Amino acid sequence: MFTGIIETMGTLVELRRQGEDVVLTVEAPGLDFSDVKLGDSIATNGVCLTVVTLGDKRYSADVSLETLSRSGFAQARVGDRVNLEKALTPSSRLGGHLVSGHVDGVGEVKSKSSSGRAIEYWVKAPAELSRYIAEKGSIAVDGISLTVNAVKGDDFLLTIVPHTAQETTIAHWKPGHRVNLEVDQIARYLERLLQGGAQGRQGAPSSNLTLEKLAQSGFL
Repeated sequence: MFTGIIETMGTLVELRRQGEDVVLTVEAPGLDFSDVKLGDSIATNGVCLTVVTLGDKRYSADVSLETLSRSGFAQARVGDRVNLEKALTPSSRLGGHLVSGHVDGVGEVKSKSSSGRAIEYWVKAPAELSRYIAEKGSIAVDGISLTVNAVKGDDFLLTIVPHTAQETTIAHWKPGHRVNLEVDQIARYLERLLQGGAQGRQGAPSSNLTLEKLAQSGFL
């Protein structure tokens, strides 16, 4: 698990094909490797990757065909900058929101504009993810925990303060840029509960949980 609070940025220094999969290597001078060992997880642009080799301020990880099909790594190139976050520990502060590192889909930056000292981006999400994105809700974009400030159809608005832009890859985003999206886990679980866990199961008992009951309890 992760928080979406980026620790540092790294650089893709190698992308090596291995059958249908890819082995990528990230160089990260700013990352504290003192507690990183083989088999640990590092969120790389929001994708939970397992460290398979360790070097001097760098690590390599396998990227499966499934991950390539669901994330922006299919278009990754040597030299790309990536956001990095090590996995949570029991003593970690939860500064963002709970992020699994399992990317749900790829979005596209539609526009970029200034708003005072902040930068505003409209991002288009895949249609199948739009229902999980709510105004003032949380979303992980390239691994960054961000607040959704407005929603219009499949598009949602992000307002980025200068510090976040400086400490992440956001400063490099331009219209047309592809980003990894992970929607809020709570939204997914609520949908499942409202459906009573009946997806794909004939005769499954329905849930008595409704949107009205959630609202009455202060969840909506």
